[in-house]
Amino acid sequence: MLSILWIRKVGCAILLLTFVVFAPYTLWAQGTITSVDKTITRLAVIPFQAVVPEDGSSTVQCPICGSVNSSGSIVKGAEKIVEEIFTDKLRDLKNTEIIPLERSAGLYQLISTDSLKQALSQIIQKTGKELHADVLAVGYVYRYRERVGYDYSAERPASVAFEIHLISVKDGSTLWRGIFDKTQKSLMEDVFQVASFFKGGAKWLTARELTKLGVDEVFSTFSGFEP
Repeated sequence: MLSILWIRKVGCAILLLTFVVFAPYTLWAQGTITSVDKTITRLAVIPFQAVVPEDGSSTVQCPICGSVNSSGSIVKGAEKIVEEIFTDKLRDLKNTEIIPLERSAGLYQLISTDSLKQALSQIIQKTGKELHADVLAVGYVYRYRERVGYDYSAERPASVAFEIHLISVKDGSTLWRGIFDKTQKSLMEDVFQVASFFKGGAKWLTARELTKLGVDEVFSTFSGFEP
């Protein structure tokens, strides 16, 4: 009987010792995982929109910040092209999780429809919170005119203008703003465009190629998600 009690006491002692020795390592591991998760920025892309001028005006206002920008014709579906190119650029960011575009678009559409009387900023923030996002990407296309001609002989060059904001869901502040407005010109027309001309392959770019060049250019100013 005494031997059985002794064995039980020894067993309890071993279990207690095991808990004391290994528990801190378990808690440390859990804490490490939590801290890593907090470094991930959840980012949602709100469907980009085309902004057309009213009453024949040659300018438009940014729906987010109210800045005045030159406008022009916009090819159908241009906003999706700019959105796609910018989203691909976002995928290069480290420690960033991009929420599925279909989910972001569907929820934004639902909230916009149900909140017609609310300000755009409120709709955007509400969408971000419902998605449990940290940052929202919102973009507007002001001009998207396709090239007429070929790579080395164009009757009319491509012309693109867009604006993109990265917005904090927490307080609605703009963390970053990128704006691009360019109509490609030949070196004879503007010698100061020599760098971008050769960067584009020394040819007349399509609107998509000019957009890609523009996204790379504006995104070079992005320094992180801190305001």
